[in-house]
Amino acid sequence: MNQYNPVIHHRHSLRLKNYDYASEGLYFVTICTQHRELLFGTIDKGVLFLNDAGRMVERWYFEIEQKYPGIACREMIVMPNHFHCIWQNLGNSNDESTKATSLSAVVRWFKTMTTNEYIRGVEQLGWRPFNQRLWQRNYYEHIIRNELSYRTIANYIIKNPVKWKNDRFNPR
Repeated sequence: MNQYNPVIHHRHSLRLKNYDYASEGLYFVTICTQHRELLFGTIDKGVLFLNDAGRMVERWYFEIEQKYPGIACREMIVMPNHFHCIWQNLGNSNDESTKATSLSAVVRWFKTMTTNEYIRGVEQLGWRPFNQRLWQRNYYEHIIRNELSYRTIANYIIKNPVKWKNDRFNPR
């Protein structure tokens, strides 16, 4: 793999400049599998059927609250090749155990834990191997700024399997 060279790679951040992603608030996050490979299950007539790998991703999502007490797990869906969720950062506290955590730290930990277990599943359980990485390098995020936005996004997450046929992440 080639070293990052800013002259030829032209990478730019997807994050909002000067925004503190460790601040209190709600965040809508989407993480895609590398090359959008269908690794976590199938959808048939709008019904999601997670395989063991998909259930593993789901389980690690709920472990986040144990690892980061300042993060609350809200709505979530594991799709065949991506993952949507809403994380609530509860903000700083005087209690050291609920110290503010950045969104990137949560995503990094989640990707690491799921990737490590997926690798073990490939080796021990015969899960479908992936090409070099389980997840794409980056992730999509949206700062949820009001109740209407929250309800709209939560509804989108819940109904995502029904809309899979037209989903932008569906390789068709």
